[in-house]
Amino acid sequence: MVTGLAFFATAIATVFAQATAVRWSRTRAPHQGAWAFALALFALASAALATGSGTGWDGGVFRVFYLFGAILNVPWLALGTIYLLGGRRLGARVKAGLLVFTGLAIGTMLSTPIHGVIEPNGPIPVGKDHFDALARILAAVGSGVGALVVFGGAAWSAVRFARSRTPGHGALAAGNALIATGTLILSSGGLLQGAVGHDESFTISLALGITVIYAGFVVASGRAPAPGSAARTTLPPTDVRGNDVTNSTRVGSL
Repeated sequence: MVTGLAFFATAIATVFAQATAVRWSRTRAPHQGAWAFALALFALASAALATGSGTGWDGGVFRVFYLFGAILNVPWLALGTIYLLGGRRLGARVKAGLLVFTGLAIGTMLSTPIHGVIEPNGPIPVGKDHFDALARILAAVGSGVGALVVFGGAAWSAVRFARSRTPGHGALAAGNALIATGTLILSSGGLLQGAVGHDESFTISLALGITVIYAGFVVASGRAPAPGSAARTTLPPTDVRGNDVTNSTRVGSL
């Protein structure tokens, strides 16, 4: 069951990553680029989970699973929230720091020793049983800070935009709420342990959480206003000399 659910989660994450990448290629919106990368990390982590569950765990598969699943995906998800709500300048600064963090995480996971024996046909390995403190600290910082940004962004946008009459603000608040809900689902797999077991609950929450997060991406990106602005003025149609052919301008929401 775990292997099937893991492959299902891999397929969902891959399809959603591809769809989000297509949206980014058309708009070049930086939040969509960050989200596409985060979903790609989800897909890689899910693929490692499917590989470990299906063919047996080893050190390499566990390192990939831990790097992309426990350390990096939530921070890159949070970067999309920062771009969406804080703008390009703030997002670029955070991205620079996140790239340093990503490099540190990759170097750490390539070099950190694995303690104990990883059972090939055993349950999903746990970081605290096999990795030194630095790897576990990176996971705690990445997932913890990233989740705080996602939840904080959802709360902030809900308070600021939920009752706004400006087109796009309601969608922005709803999208961030869905992203926060999906992130919560990803971390709540233990709630299902009594019904279906630890590994099964983890993979179910993975597939469901990714689905809800992607729904939030679609809603938030559908009509997201620029940070600090309610609307923009769209230039009217002109003739070849640049003269206004409508004698009016129209205002459209971002």
